[in-house]
Amino acid sequence: MKKDFLSIRDLTTYEFGLLLDRTAEMKKHPRRFRRALEHKILAMIFQKPSLRTRMTFEAGMLQLGGEAIYLAPSDIQMGSREGAYDIGKNLERWVDGIMLRTFGHGIAVALAESTKIPVINALTDLSHPCQGMADFFTLREHKGSLANLKLAYVGDGNNVCHSLMLAAARGGTKMAVGTPAGYEPAPAMVKAAREDGRDTGFELTVTNDAEQAVSGADAVYTDVWASMGQETEKEKRALIFAPFQVNARLMALAKKDAVFMHCLPAHRGEEVTDEVIDSPNSIVYDQAENRLHVQKVILALLMGKKDKT
Repeated sequence: MKKDFLSIRDLTTYEFGLLLDRTAEMKKHPRRFRRALEHKILAMIFQKPSLRTRMTFEAGMLQLGGEAIYLAPSDIQMGSREGAYDIGKNLERWVDGIMLRTFGHGIAVALAESTKIPVINALTDLSHPCQGMADFFTLREHKGSLANLKLAYVGDGNNVCHSLMLAAARGGTKMAVGTPAGYEPAPAMVKAAREDGRDTGFELTVTNDAEQAVSGADAVYTDVWASMGQETEKEKRALIFAPFQVNARLMALAKKDAVFMHCLPAHRGEEVTDEVIDSPNSIVYDQAENRLHVQKVILALLMGKKDKT
């Protein structure tokens, strides 16, 4: 792997598959890796809050024998009190890796360029690669193979959607994205996914028709309609996105054994109904659990020794 993990594009197709294989191994035999990051320290910079990100990275470091230090927005005040370059230059003297959850993707890039230690993107407005890897590991657990599956994403063409497209390209998974007009995924990310999936069997459809996107899908994925930083648009988006709610009627257009996916937190009654998220076909909590296992592998590969003692 490269020094940093800022995007799923940082992985080759081979590395993508290998990371999923290593995750399966570590999940099945966690005690074999209990000293993989012994004496290592991860700095966790949070400019956006998150239950799953903090718990899985911090618990993951502890389970690998290392430690994690949580840095809240008020602790650093990145961008106002001090820039990413100077923060990186300081942190590399004290810790072995940095996890960053922030707004602009350029902040993560600048931090990575400033330091010799690994930087892991735990979320930017452009990309959510750890979530994407956990989602595709979960999908593989439930479906056995990623090839020839159809993943339907319905809702806002946001950072989660971007990372899912890149992961689908690496995994050879067909993907349909259904969004309201004007809320499609970024054209540059669509282009990148199509380039990366040229030789894997990946196919991508972007449509403004939710029913077309979900038809015949093996998995149906959605996310909140208004992400952090978009709170002022919530009421406007609620009206625009209403036809894209994942409910029983929409799920009925997917295959009978289709699974439902969501990165959480979910706004029940908005992008998804209770009957869908609480159904037997919902695997949202498996996704949340697998954030831990995928991130442990990423941490171990970037920060750890090559053996498993």
